[in-house]
Amino acid sequence: MTQPLSPPLPDGVPPQATPSEIRAVYLALMAVLGLGALDQSIVATALPRIVGDLGGMAHLSWVVTAYVLASTATMPLYGKLADQYGRRPMVFTALITFLVGSVLCGLAQDMTQLIVFRAIQGLGSGGFMPLAQIIIADLVTPAERARRQGSIAIVFAVTSVLGPVLGGVMTDLLSWHWIFYINLPVGAVALYAIATTLRKPVATQSHRIDYLGSVLMTGTIVSLLLVLALGGTEWPWDAPQIKVCAALTALLGAWLVFHLRRAAEPVLPPDLFDNRVFNVASIVMALTFMGLMGASVFFPIFFQLVMGSSPASSGMLTVPMMVGMIIASTLNGRVLAPLNRYKAVQVYGVAAAVVAFGVLAWAMETGRGFWYIEPAIFLLGAGLGLVMPNMTIVVQHALPLARRGVGTAMLTFFRSLGGLLGVTGSGAILAHRLHAAGIDAAASAGSHTVLAPALREVYRHAIASVFGAGTAIVLVALLLMWFLPDVQMNTPSSTTPPKA
Repeated sequence: MTQPLSPPLPDGVPPQATPSEIRAVYLALMAVLGLGALDQSIVATALPRIVGDLGGMAHLSWVVTAYVLASTATMPLYGKLADQYGRRPMVFTALITFLVGSVLCGLAQDMTQLIVFRAIQGLGSGGFMPLAQIIIADLVTPAERARRQGSIAIVFAVTSVLGPVLGGVMTDLLSWHWIFYINLPVGAVALYAIATTLRKPVATQSHRIDYLGSVLMTGTIVSLLLVLALGGTEWPWDAPQIKVCAALTALLGAWLVFHLRRAAEPVLPPDLFDNRVFNVASIVMALTFMGLMGASVFFPIFFQLVMGSSPASSGMLTVPMMVGMIIASTLNGRVLAPLNRYKAVQVYGVAAAVVAFGVLAWAMETGRGFWYIEPAIFLLGAGLGLVMPNMTIVVQHALPLARRGVGTAMLTFFRSLGGLLGVTGSGAILAHRLHAAGIDAAASAGSHTVLAPALREVYRHAIASVFGAGTAIVLVALLLMWFLPDVQMNTPSSTTPPKA
């Protein structure tokens, strides 16, 4: 087992780090998370200019897909390796890999190179979120952890607003290469801060590394995500490529299950799924983000094609969701966490998301204006701000210290996988509705923001159906919340996982 950041303490007792050490490490971790979150939004803004310079419009989606696939597939591995080798080595590995990928992306000379280098970036960024959550859990008590974890949502909210602005400014004033080079000074500061403040662990025990399990798990995840990300878009659902990827998913997945039950130290401990808190939390997070990501990606499309807003103003119209997330996360950490009502807070958060989705679906279907839509967007962000940090804390407290790293990483992985599935599924719903109306989505949307009234109504109803599906998905998550044990944070962390 990996040792804690200070001399060994009883399970559930935080390491005795000084407040200044905790603050320095925490700020460095927030900088690392900001790098990963900012990179995605900045790159999206610069994609048209990148395609203009490098060509390869047919492969444009791979610039995003390669990054997401690599980061999502490696999340569980970082958790397991952090438990085996310690937090410091894995943070350094993740950050250096991301920075090397950033340099290579800035030097890319064609689209193929950029796609490969974006995958290298993703291999590093896959460790940012799980490792940050694991280190925070090591350093502070559960009550303090709620406030610290809530700030993660704030980082993502702020970067989602700043990213498009910074990306546009740097691309216009300098070049698109600088959207990757900007990662270097921030990453260097974060590396220095972590190296000088995050304590070295005491001597660790030797472990048998499950290389085969790592390869099987990564292969299963990547082949599954290829089906989800490319089926029905790049490749038809009945294309040979999709069939091959689906067959690989089934084959590698079955081999992985068989291997995990026989390996001495499997990369994914089967007993992790004996923990009812972990099982329920993983499903709820996956469903919540399936609905959220699947629907929220259509906000700009709805505002521009249906409401007639400009691209710049459509981005500002989603700001209330970030404001709601920031307010809820701050309120949770400073006011709600001391009450020790973690399950109740999460139930309220998911319920708020259900109401928000329902109002949005109704407002879009019936042609309501911004006075109905914007408050619902704010409520959606507030609900997410209550769920995301609390669910992570509950899982960390319910797992033994030896499983905290891999458990945290797997929770993050299921959340990311749910988001990818939601985006893919929502795109399929929209395409189906438009196809039923005899409309070619690519040809009809194009670069225009003003559509004929009849076409605008088709888009209105199609996007409303996406939010209707999101309502149903998040409602299922709310129902599952009742099966989540009411974990009390004023008791020591679990040393043996409760049975399902």
